[in-house]
Amino acid sequence: MPTKIAQAKPSFKSPHPHPNGIQAAPEGLWCIDQANHKVTRQDWDTGAVNFEVQTDTVHSSGITLGGGYLWIASTYEVKIAKLDPTTGKTIAKYDSPGAGIVAWRQGAPDAGVTGAHGLEWKDGKLYVASPPSQMVHVMDPESWTEIHSFRAPGLRVHGLAWGRDGFLWAADTSAGTVNLLDTADGRVMDVLRIEAPVEVHGMTIHDGVLWYCDAETCQIGQLIVE
Repeated sequence: MPTKIAQAKPSFKSPHPHPNGIQAAPEGLWCIDQANHKVTRQDWDTGAVNFEVQTDTVHSSGITLGGGYLWIASTYEVKIAKLDPTTGKTIAKYDSPGAGIVAWRQGAPDAGVTGAHGLEWKDGKLYVASPPSQMVHVMDPESWTEIHSFRAPGLRVHGLAWGRDGFLWAADTSAGTVNLLDTADGRVMDVLRIEAPVEVHGMTIHDGVLWYCDAETCQIGQLIVE
């Protein structure tokens, strides 16, 4: 099997300093910024902001839409926030599954507990990528109980996006890879390598194409496999 290299093709920049989670929607690309906690929605063609609101989340790393709500991984608050997508007002907050100390900070005297990163929604369930546990946790949003979990390969699982045949793309920011996972057991069905120095933080899919945001450069764009 030949190695698949995904070329990062920037489309536009985030208007804020640290974009860390994105979600595709027909009306535009939603983004949560980890530095100022603002949510924006940008036009697919021009990058123009057509919606912006301040949230009360803390150093957030993931965003998705589902069940009529906006969901944000409030990473340093160790919560998953449920918001009104028209106002940005928080309706509820739930404990982040898989919370803990990330592996690369294990044993550090100042290491703190953090929570989830990437989020996705499917069939009434919320899929939560957790770097501390290195798992994807599947949550029932009504009861906020975990109904399933599976291993995510690599050190630092981040963005999530739905792929073919019900498989789930998961970015490993540290390794520079994007893996296509079987949600039953985490088996890797495909893998893309991302050329440095691009870092895939947030990830989503739009018209069959993976999109990424890079929190270091503020670039938002497509991952193209020739």
